[in-house]
Amino acid sequence: MRILLLGGTGWLGREFARAALARGHDVTCACRGDALPVGVRHVAVDRDDDAGLRVVSGEHWDAVVDVGREPVHVRRAVRDLDAARYLLVSTVSVYAGSDDEATVPALGADRIADVADYGPAKVACEAAVLSGFGAARSLVVRPGLIGGPGDGSGRTSYWPWRFAHPAAEGVVLVPDAPEQPTSVIDVRDLAAWLVHALGEELAGVYDAVGPVVPLGEHLETARAVAGGSAAMLPAPAAWLQEQGVDEWMGPRSLPLWIADRSSWPMLARSGTRATERGLALRPLVETLRDVLAWREGGGEAGAAGLVDADERALIALLRG
Repeated sequence: MRILLLGGTGWLGREFARAALARGHDVTCACRGDALPVGVRHVAVDRDDDAGLRVVSGEHWDAVVDVGREPVHVRRAVRDLDAARYLLVSTVSVYAGSDDEATVPALGADRIADVADYGPAKVACEAAVLSGFGAARSLVVRPGLIGGPGDGSGRTSYWPWRFAHPAAEGVVLVPDAPEQPTSVIDVRDLAAWLVHALGEELAGVYDAVGPVVPLGEHLETARAVAGGSAAMLPAPAAWLQEQGVDEWMGPRSLPLWIADRSSWPMLARSGTRATERGLALRPLVETLRDVLAWREGGGEAGAAGLVDADERALIALLRG
């Protein structure tokens, strides 16, 4: 296939390009940057320019792959590009709740102005693709949390790294929510399946999510890949919130933890439809082992988690 990838310098884009090249496809990356996998053709474009895709609009593509999040960018691509099929990488953040169908309202603006706009913006992007290419020629993939080597957010690398490098005499602070669901899809599995899905000419909407694993088991797995010597000190949700510890991601957070139990069903979505159509998922232990090796080899820490000083202070406070 001749594939036009809108992007290619980001994490998932690079993995997709590598996977497509490995399967013998012709990949052109249309993007600003040039830090691309060896073997792709690079075409410099600026998607902020209304005519930015003109340089590739005169060619016919077997597939366009778009990881964009700005509605105006996707609408322009749908308008300007000549392709047999269009694959949009969306997100499970489009869902209004645990219901399999209902989504949040589409963003009315052209661009994201706030982090809360992310899900609505992706809904608008999906609508643009479906309107321009029709249901039979559109593939919308909604990944859950993506993890593995290269995770610059720190969400999937923090726990194995922290268990390997405890800040407080072999003790690691964890949220006391062992039954909370978690789900991580390895970036390599997602990229491979996107290539497979194009080859199979799949159409429609698919959730691409990892196996659902309770947080307690997730933490035990992270501890095991780190050597298994650190002890866990569980902290109640209310206490963590009183101390200003954030949830899910970002500075001074405990990654993956969600205090609001009503949000937990969103962390346990089913990916059966995708697995029935070829999505192969590696076990969590492999993803965590590999992301730890990547971190130990110099991979970026990301902004998620507690710094050592905060970790020590919180443990001392909790112990009294």
